Amino acid sequence: MRIIAGRWRGRRLDFPPATAVRPTPDRVRETLFNWLMPQLPGARVLDLYAGTGALGLEALSRGAAAAVFVERDPALVRALQANAARLEAPATIVAADVPAWLRQADGLFDLVLLDPPFAEQPSGPLLATLQARGLLAPGGMVYLEAGQAQAPPAGYLPWRSGRAGRVRYHLWRQAGAGGA
Repeated sequence: MRIIAGRWRGRRLDFPPATAVRPTPDRVRETLFNWLMPQLPGARVLDLYAGTGALGLEALSRGAAAAVFVERDPALVRALQANAARLEAPATIVAADVPAWLRQADGLFDLVLLDPPFAEQPSGPLLATLQARGLLAPGGMVYLEAGQAQAPPAGYLPWRSGRAGRVRYHLWRQAGAGGA
């Protein structure tokens, strides 16, 4: 897996092959980051269920200011730490279960990347926690990757969506903020 564009374009990301991780396909990443290009410079990114870290590292490569990666698999956490160190990325790697971490998290994020294992759907409770904890900046965006089409829950407006094979992906904006 490689970074598609930005300052680290073409740089390889190493991750352990013996995990259940489902990396976001290149075509989907390219589409997502084309959509996000105006929002990325200086953005604070939260990559939940980070897996390989490809989404968050791609955002950093394309101009995001900093990223927090949350992943519970120890092998993937070590790989994320190694990749971030090799790239000298402004990244914080958190080894934790996403729902538990969100309940005590603080900070303000412009973009949340949410790519949970398909078996752990629905994402509604996670998005509600983001709102309840005030983690999403006004006008902030949430990217969700899922095994089926999803309507945005209360508090979010659809921005863009697409499909690649069995992967459905959605970009939503926080309602009532940022000129949605």
